[in-house]
Amino acid sequence: MIHNSSVIDKNARVSNSVKIGPFCYVGPNVELSDRVELISNVHIEGNTKIDNDTKVFPFASIGTQPQDLKFKNEKNSLYIGKKNTIREYVTINPGTEGGGSKTIIGNNCLFMISSHIAHDCKIGNDVIIANNVPLGGHVTIEDNVVIGGNSAVQQFTRIGRLAMIGGMTGVLKDVTPFALSIGNRNYLQGLNLIGLRRKKYDNKKIMGLDKAYKEIFSSKNLHENLNKINGEYKDNELVSEVIRFIEKDKKRPICSPQN
Repeated sequence: MIHNSSVIDKNARVSNSVKIGPFCYVGPNVELSDRVELISNVHIEGNTKIDNDTKVFPFASIGTQPQDLKFKNEKNSLYIGKKNTIREYVTINPGTEGGGSKTIIGNNCLFMISSHIAHDCKIGNDVIIANNVPLGGHVTIEDNVVIGGNSAVQQFTRIGRLAMIGGMTGVLKDVTPFALSIGNRNYLQGLNLIGLRRKKYDNKKIMGLDKAYKEIFSSKNLHENLNKINGEYKDNELVSEVIRFIEKDKKRPICSPQN
Protein backbone atom coordinates (compact mmCIF):
# COMPACT_ATOMS: atom_id res chain seq x y z
CA MET A 1 0.00 0.00 0.00
CA ILE A 2 1.57 3.28 -1.15
CA HIS A 3 -0.06 6.66 -0.51
CA ASN A 4 -0.57 8.64 -3.70
CA SER A 5 1.29 11.69 -2.30
CA SER A 6 4.57 9.76 -1.94
CA VAL A 7 7.27 9.69 -4.62
CA ILE A 8 8.75 6.26 -5.29
CA ASP A 9 11.40 6.14 -8.02
CA LYS A 10 10.53 3.64 -10.74
CA ASN A 11 13.88 1.87 -10.22
CA ALA A 12 13.43 1.39 -6.48
CA ARG A 13 12.87 -2.21 -5.40
CA VAL A 14 9.85 -2.21 -3.13
CA SER A 15 8.18 -5.38 -1.89
CA ASN A 16 4.44 -5.70 -2.47
CA SER A 17 3.92 -5.97 1.29
CA VAL A 18 5.57 -2.61 2.07
CA LYS A 19 3.40 0.16 3.55
CA ILE A 20 4.29 3.74 2.59
CA GLY A 21 2.29 6.58 4.09
CA PRO A 22 1.92 10.15 2.81
CA PHE A 23 4.72 12.46 1.62
CA CYS A 24 7.59 9.95 1.56
CA TYR A 25 10.46 9.84 -0.94
CA VAL A 26 12.22 6.62 -1.97
CA GLY A 27 15.19 6.96 -4.33
CA PRO A 28 16.20 4.83 -7.32
CA ASN A 29 18.77 2.61 -5.57
CA VAL A 30 16.71 1.85 -2.49
CA GLU A 31 15.48 -1.63 -1.61
CA LEU A 32 12.62 -2.10 0.87
CA SER A 33 12.02 -5.71 1.87
CA ASP A 34 8.87 -7.44 3.10
CA ARG A 35 6.59 -5.58 5.50
CA VAL A 36 8.78 -2.50 5.86
CA GLU A 37 6.62 0.45 6.93
CA LEU A 38 7.26 4.15 6.32
CA ILE A 39 4.65 6.00 8.35
CA SER A 40 4.90 9.41 6.63
CA ASN A 41 7.35 12.15 5.57
CA VAL A 42 10.29 9.71 5.39
CA HIS A 43 13.22 10.40 3.04
CA ILE A 44 15.33 7.44 1.85
CA GLU A 45 18.01 7.64 -0.84
CA GLY A 46 21.40 6.20 -1.83
CA ASN A 47 22.36 2.53 -2.06
CA THR A 48 20.18 1.67 0.90
CA LYS A 49 18.59 -1.65 1.81
CA ILE A 50 16.07 -1.94 4.66
CA ASP A 51 15.23 -5.49 5.62
CA ASN A 52 11.99 -7.15 6.71
CA ASP A 53 9.60 -5.69 9.30
CA THR A 54 11.52 -2.48 9.99
CA LYS A 55 9.32 0.51 10.86
CA VAL A 56 10.34 4.11 10.14
CA PHE A 57 8.59 7.03 11.80
CA PRO A 58 7.98 10.55 10.37
CA PHE A 59 10.80 12.88 9.34
CA ALA A 60 13.57 10.28 9.44
CA SER A 61 16.31 10.84 6.85
CA ILE A 62 18.11 7.69 5.71
CA GLY A 63 20.93 7.16 3.21
CA THR A 64 21.80 10.80 2.56
CA GLN A 65 25.38 11.91 1.91
CA PRO A 66 27.86 11.39 4.81
CA GLN A 67 28.80 14.43 6.88
CA ASP A 68 32.48 13.93 6.09
CA LEU A 69 34.52 16.53 4.18
CA LYS A 70 36.66 13.71 2.76
CA PHE A 71 33.67 12.21 0.99
CA LYS A 72 34.05 12.64 -2.78
CA ASN A 73 30.86 10.98 -4.02
CA GLU A 74 32.49 7.55 -4.06
CA LYS A 75 30.23 4.51 -4.22
CA ASN A 76 28.90 3.59 -0.80
CA SER A 77 26.01 1.77 0.87
CA LEU A 78 23.80 1.43 3.93
CA TYR A 79 22.24 -1.79 5.23
CA ILE A 80 19.54 -1.80 7.92
CA GLY A 81 18.51 -5.22 9.20
CA LYS A 82 15.22 -6.75 10.30
CA LYS A 83 12.64 -5.61 12.87
CA ASN A 84 14.25 -2.28 13.65
CA THR A 85 12.33 0.72 14.94
CA ILE A 86 13.56 4.08 13.64
CA ARG A 87 11.80 6.95 15.39
CA GLU A 88 11.16 10.57 14.40
CA TYR A 89 14.02 12.75 13.08
CA VAL A 90 16.59 9.94 13.12
CA THR A 91 19.39 10.37 10.56
CA ILE A 92 21.47 7.48 9.22
CA ASN A 93 24.35 8.00 6.73
CA PRO A 94 26.05 5.48 4.43
CA GLY A 95 29.77 4.69 4.47
CA THR A 96 32.87 6.32 3.04
CA GLU A 97 35.93 4.97 1.28
CA GLY A 98 37.98 5.48 4.44
CA GLY A 99 35.77 3.13 6.43
CA GLY A 100 35.00 0.34 3.99
CA SER A 101 32.18 2.28 2.28
CA LYS A 102 29.44 0.60 4.36
CA THR A 103 27.28 1.50 7.30
CA ILE A 104 25.69 -1.65 8.76
CA ILE A 105 22.87 -1.97 11.31
CA GLY A 106 21.76 -5.32 12.71
CA ASN A 107 18.33 -6.56 13.82
CA ASN A 108 15.82 -5.63 16.55
CA CYS A 109 17.35 -2.23 17.31
CA LEU A 110 15.54 0.84 18.61
CA PHE A 111 16.75 4.27 17.54
CA MET A 112 14.86 6.89 19.52
CA ILE A 113 13.97 10.43 18.44
CA SER A 114 16.77 12.56 16.91
CA SER A 115 19.53 9.96 17.25
CA HIS A 116 22.20 10.02 14.52
CA ILE A 117 24.19 7.13 13.00
CA ALA A 118 27.17 8.53 11.11
CA HIS A 119 29.14 7.06 8.21
CA ASP A 120 30.85 3.66 8.52
CA CYS A 121 29.23 2.75 11.84
CA LYS A 122 28.71 -0.93 12.64
CA ILE A 123 25.72 -1.58 14.93
CA GLY A 124 24.93 -5.06 16.27
CA ASN A 125 21.61 -6.65 17.24
CA ASP A 126 19.19 -5.63 20.01
CA VAL A 127 20.83 -2.22 20.51
CA ILE A 128 18.89 0.66 22.10
CA ILE A 129 20.01 4.21 21.38
CA ALA A 130 17.98 6.79 23.27
CA ASN A 131 16.88 10.30 22.32
CA ASN A 132 19.36 12.85 20.94
CA VAL A 133 22.36 10.50 20.84
CA PRO A 134 24.84 11.08 17.97
CA LEU A 135 27.32 8.39 16.97
CA GLY A 136 30.41 9.75 15.23
CA GLY A 137 31.87 8.06 12.16
CA HIS A 138 33.42 4.57 12.34
CA VAL A 139 31.80 3.71 15.70
CA THR A 140 31.30 0.02 16.52
CA ILE A 141 28.44 -0.97 18.81
CA GLU A 142 28.18 -4.66 19.72
CA ASP A 143 24.98 -6.60 20.57
CA ASN A 144 22.62 -5.65 23.42
CA VAL A 145 24.20 -2.26 24.14
CA VAL A 146 22.03 0.48 25.70
CA ILE A 147 23.03 4.15 25.32
CA GLY A 148 21.18 6.64 27.53
CA GLY A 149 19.65 9.87 26.28
CA ASN A 150 21.69 12.96 25.36
CA SER A 151 24.94 11.01 25.33
CA ALA A 152 27.46 11.40 22.51
CA VAL A 153 29.89 8.81 21.12
CA GLN A 154 33.16 10.01 19.59
CA GLN A 155 34.30 8.72 16.19
CA PHE A 156 36.18 5.38 16.06
CA THR A 157 34.95 4.39 19.53
CA ARG A 158 34.02 0.77 20.31
CA ILE A 159 31.35 -0.26 22.81
CA GLY A 160 31.38 -3.93 23.79
CA ARG A 161 28.50 -6.37 24.08
CA LEU A 162 25.91 -5.83 26.82
CA ALA A 163 27.52 -2.58 27.96
CA MET A 164 25.35 0.27 29.22
CA ILE A 165 26.09 3.98 28.82
CA GLY A 166 24.37 6.28 31.31
CA GLY A 167 22.47 9.34 30.12
CA MET A 168 24.38 12.53 29.21
CA THR A 169 27.72 10.69 28.95
CA GLY A 170 30.47 11.81 26.59
CA VAL A 171 31.98 8.56 25.31
CA LEU A 172 35.60 9.25 24.33
CA LYS A 173 37.12 5.89 25.28
CA ASP A 174 36.29 2.32 24.31
CA VAL A 175 33.88 0.60 26.70
CA THR A 176 34.54 -3.06 27.43
CA PRO A 177 31.78 -5.71 27.26
CA PHE A 178 29.36 -5.89 30.22
CA ALA A 179 30.53 -2.51 31.57
CA LEU A 180 28.51 0.38 33.00
CA SER A 181 30.01 3.70 31.89
CA ILE A 182 28.94 7.20 32.92
CA GLY A 183 30.26 10.74 33.30
CA ASN A 184 30.80 14.03 31.49
CA ARG A 185 33.83 12.27 29.98
CA ASN A 186 33.13 8.60 30.37
CA TYR A 187 34.64 6.46 33.08
CA LEU A 188 33.95 2.92 34.24
CA GLN A 189 31.34 2.73 37.01
CA GLY A 190 31.25 -1.06 37.27
CA LEU A 191 29.41 -3.93 35.61
CA ASN A 192 26.02 -3.88 33.90
CA LEU A 193 24.69 -6.38 36.43
CA ILE A 194 21.05 -5.87 35.47
CA GLY A 195 21.82 -6.64 31.83
CA LEU A 196 23.84 -9.73 32.73
CA ARG A 197 21.05 -11.08 34.95
CA ARG A 198 18.42 -10.41 32.31
CA LYS A 199 20.49 -12.58 29.97
CA LYS A 200 20.41 -15.27 32.69
CA TYR A 201 24.16 -15.68 33.04
CA ASP A 202 25.20 -17.92 35.91
CA ASN A 203 25.88 -16.02 39.16
CA LYS A 204 29.20 -17.79 39.56
CA LYS A 205 30.34 -16.50 36.15
CA ILE A 206 29.15 -12.98 37.00
CA MET A 207 31.06 -13.07 40.30
CA GLY A 208 34.15 -14.26 38.43
CA LEU A 209 33.74 -11.44 35.92
CA ASP A 210 33.44 -8.92 38.77
CA LYS A 211 36.65 -10.23 40.36
CA ALA A 212 38.45 -10.17 37.02
CA TYR A 213 37.35 -6.57 36.32
CA LYS A 214 38.90 -5.44 39.61
CA GLU A 215 42.18 -7.12 38.67
CA ILE A 216 42.19 -5.89 35.06
CA PHE A 217 41.60 -2.29 36.16
CA SER A 218 43.76 -2.41 39.30
CA SER A 219 46.24 -0.04 37.62
CA LYS A 220 46.44 2.01 34.43
CA ASN A 221 48.64 -0.57 32.69
CA LEU A 222 45.84 -2.83 31.46
CA HIS A 223 48.01 -5.08 29.32
CA GLU A 224 50.38 -5.75 32.20
CA ASN A 225 47.37 -6.57 34.38
CA LEU A 226 46.07 -8.94 31.71
CA ASN A 227 49.39 -10.78 31.70
CA LYS A 228 49.12 -11.26 35.46
CA ILE A 229 45.75 -13.00 35.22
CA ASN A 230 46.63 -14.96 32.07
CA GLY A 231 44.82 -18.30 32.20
CA GLU A 232 43.24 -17.71 35.61
CA TYR A 233 39.75 -17.25 34.14
CA LYS A 234 40.04 -19.53 31.12
CA ASP A 235 36.74 -21.27 31.95
CA ASN A 236 34.77 -18.02 32.17
CA GLU A 237 33.67 -16.97 28.69
CA LEU A 238 32.59 -13.54 29.94
CA VAL A 239 36.11 -12.73 31.12
CA SER A 240 37.58 -14.15 27.91
CA GLU A 241 35.35 -11.84 25.87
CA VAL A 242 36.55 -8.79 27.81
CA ILE A 243 40.19 -9.78 27.34
CA ARG A 244 39.71 -10.27 23.58
CA PHE A 245 38.04 -6.86 23.35
CA ILE A 246 40.92 -5.09 25.08
CA GLU A 247 43.60 -6.89 23.06
CA LYS A 248 41.86 -6.38 19.71
CA ASP A 249 42.85 -2.71 19.41
CA LYS A 250 45.82 -1.76 21.58
CA LYS A 251 45.95 1.79 20.17
CA ARG A 252 42.53 2.84 21.41
CA PRO A 253 42.13 4.14 24.99
CA ILE A 254 39.97 1.90 27.19
CA CYS A 255 37.42 3.37 29.59
CA SER A 256 38.69 2.83 33.17
CA PRO A 257 37.43 3.60 36.69
CA GLN A 258 37.70 7.23 37.80
CA ASN A 259 39.94 6.38 40.77
